[in-house]
Amino acid sequence: MIDGFAKDNLHRRLRRDREALLWKLDGLSAYDARRPLTATGTNLLGLVKHVATVEARYFGEVFGRPSPEPLPRWQDSDGSDQWAAEDETRDQIVGFCRRTWEHSDATINELPLDAPGHVPWWPQPHTNTNLFAVMVHVLGETNRHAGHADILRERIDGRTGLRAEHEQQIDEAARAAYCAKIERTARTAALLKAEM
Repeated sequence: MIDGFAKDNLHRRLRRDREALLWKLDGLSAYDARRPLTATGTNLLGLVKHVATVEARYFGEVFGRPSPEPLPRWQDSDGSDQWAAEDETRDQIVGFCRRTWEHSDATINELPLDAPGHVPWWPQPHTNTNLFAVMVHVLGETNRHAGHADILRERIDGRTGLRAEHEQQIDEAARAAYCAKIERTARTAALLKAEM
């Protein structure tokens, strides 16, 4: 009974966080979806592509159910899963993402939580695992990158939130006042620390 509850709960949260990550692309220009927004080149479309690639590997290769999507060998990973090439469209990447979800969901639905898996890119002695551990790992990875996407999207146009239906109108004046208050507090704390 607890296995069914745990599996359903993890799966539901994974589906929620996948959609939240994908939602961060809504309404963006091709440039804003692709452009690097950090010193390391992190970008929204790249996050979506990366998370789909990670999910394809974990719910595919790890359980002997290779993704129907073409993936380079994990040994040959060169970071190209973290950004969109010039000839890759947003629709192609979103399509890859959604097809990956279908394949992953089939793996999750068809296997029990204790189904054995093998992760060759994990260090020994942790390469042998099970579906439960992989679901927790992929949920963590998806959630982490959805958080990155939250910050990147806020940086582009100020939009925040988990889902469109919970999004509130941006009050620029209130936001500026709030940030100014935090800035003043940070400066005051720094001065007090310097005086100690």
